[in-house]
Amino acid sequence: MNWIAHIFLSELNTDFQIGNYLADPLKGKSWEDANENIKKGMYVHKIIDSYTDSHDFFKNSKNRLGSKGLLKAVVIDLTYDYLLTKNWEKFSNIPINEFLDSFYINALKRLDSLPLHAKTPLERLIQHDILNQYKTLDDLEKAFLRVDYKLSQRLLKRDTTHRYIDIVSSNIHSIEEDFLIFFPQLCKEVKKHIDDDKSNHIIV
Repeated sequence: MNWIAHIFLSELNTDFQIGNYLADPLKGKSWEDANENIKKGMYVHKIIDSYTDSHDFFKNSKNRLGSKGLLKAVVIDLTYDYLLTKNWEKFSNIPINEFLDSFYINALKRLDSLPLHAKTPLERLIQHDILNQYKTLDDLEKAFLRVDYKLSQRLLKRDTTHRYIDIVSSNIHSIEEDFLIFFPQLCKEVKKHIDDDKSNHIIV
């Protein structure tokens, strides 16, 4: 899963959400004086990724992109954020604009408490409003291009995310069917590991 899903599948605690997000750019490693909510968020991030990667319907979605490809999992992660945005009301009792605006406002207040290597990716996420850029297939294509921009030339010679945009677009209804079966199951799994009283925004 990608960033919107990780921030959503968190307790409604800003540090927990930040930790769940930062586990990706920081490779799952917290810093020495990170608080417990940051650490818990990073821990849940790993649970989400492990459950997702092993799930049959996530694998189904990858297989819809063809038999070969190094970046199919990344493509489906990004596509599932698009589909979560599209189907948000099925999974949350807080409107998406309200949820994301609240995260941005509260995360901005926490920036100065973070070490530079953690502050930088979070600040970029907020400044560029990345979480609101999964609303259309055109947005998704731009997300693929953002990923490719960060990849090494060596990897780009072997695969790119942008090359999948046409096959994703032509298979989006089938991928959405996979997602709508998979994501409620992921929500239930995550709820086992977080505080019920702090995760009432997640509808299961």
